Amino acid sequence: MDAIVTPGLVLREVKYREADKIITLLTPQHGVVTALAKGSLRLKNKLFSACGLFCYSEFTLFPGKNMFTVDEAQIKNVFHGLSSSVEAMSLAMYMAETVATLEPTGDEAASVLRLTLNSLYLLSEGRLTPQQIKAVFELRVMSECGYLPKLLCCAGCSKYDGGAFYLDLVEGDLLCADCAVQQGKSPNLDAGALYAVRHICLVEEKKIFSFTLTPDSMRRLSNVAEQYALIHLDKPLKSYDFLKTVLP
Repeated sequence: MDAIVTPGLVLREVKYREADKIITLLTPQHGVVTALAKGSLRLKNKLFSACGLFCYSEFTLFPGKNMFTVDEAQIKNVFHGLSSSVEAMSLAMYMAETVATLEPTGDEAASVLRLTLNSLYLLSEGRLTPQQIKAVFELRVMSECGYLPKLLCCAGCSKYDGGAFYLDLVEGDLLCADCAVQQGKSPNLDAGALYAVRHICLVEEKKIFSFTLTPDSMRRLSNVAEQYALIHLDKPLKSYDFLKTVLP
């Protein structure tokens, strides 16, 4: 069968035999794929550098019965700054596991790849706080993968803004404070956090990180983004438990 040449981000690596490893890649056209990188654990092997965790590389893959085999790989970008802190590395692991669990395909895969690369870059360079990067990533990746919340207005009275709101983390419906209280629910978003949720989910992708919030609004945004993502993933993430020990 013909080889596939594609850029890909290494989301996961698992040692296989003495010098091989199996890597999970996020690619823009083929989604999440698994590939055997023979000899890539050897320092002098041609695949050693380009097949490392969180490397963004150009891969030549040959289809096999159960997985691809990596024939060639050339590095496009390495996020060196991730290794500078436990917080950055643990958040990167969490984002990678989230993407691997969602398994985006088609146009979703391309947009999720861009989101993940941008998130890793900002995290590696320390351009934004890990809390803001995490919240943006969670809400945007869920929106790109078919879990966009209904953010136009209150589902009860059509109110658009003003005061606190409640985002139903299961149904994705938005309720103003009055309608939320009528249903026995407490608002979980203040005005700043509501603006940020709409911004993250709806604005063009190059602007999704461009906002600032007060500490209290950021706390509310972080809580809602995290719970919304975890509920809709519907699968426990191994990386999440460790992440919460270093990034409360």
